[in-house]
Amino acid sequence: MKLKIKELLHELKHHLPFTTIATISAILLCSIWIYFIKIPISGQVFEFSHEMHIVLSAIVTSAMFYKYKKQAINAILIGMAASIVVGSLSDIIFPYIGAISLGIQTGFHLPIFEMPLIILLVALAGSLIGITTQKTKMPHFLHVFVSAFASLFYLLAFSPAFNLLFFIESFFIVLISVVIPCCVSDIVFPFFFLGERIKNCKCKEC
Repeated sequence: MKLKIKELLHELKHHLPFTTIATISAILLCSIWIYFIKIPISGQVFEFSHEMHIVLSAIVTSAMFYKYKKQAINAILIGMAASIVVGSLSDIIFPYIGAISLGIQTGFHLPIFEMPLIILLVALAGSLIGITTQKTKMPHFLHVFVSAFASLFYLLAFSPAFNLLFFIESFFIVLISVVIPCCVSDIVFPFFFLGERIKNCKCKEC
């Protein structure tokens, strides 16, 4: 257990800089969009980003598993389960808890319960792409980047007001919401089912 925790901390440390950049980029772009283009971020925008997040997450998780064990059904099921669970944590539950704890009024909207068929289908599509292409590096980086936007879109779509303090608080909420679930989903989750040690990431397999 100590070894796994050490390896997990290594992965979190390795992914933190890129996640920080992705989070800052999302906040800056959304700030420009809201204050200068003046078009609100809607629930539909969040749902689209959430679906894209699930697709990318499923690609990485299923591909990572399938690289080590050529068990297509298991890879698909693990990819679907991980992407839906972690996508829900990263895009909705973590941001919601973070917002409430900081006094930000935010509604609760969980797509897997409200539109289950769509979420299951996009997770299936991602898993099929994963075992077909077996690509992990680029989908993983896209996964983290899209996840940062999805978490922020959730706060923007279901919170009533925005100010400078909101975006400062959002930075920490989104950073935590992305780096922990996404790292667990793409790297720790597949190796847990493989029963193998997590490989130290050198940006070749992640």
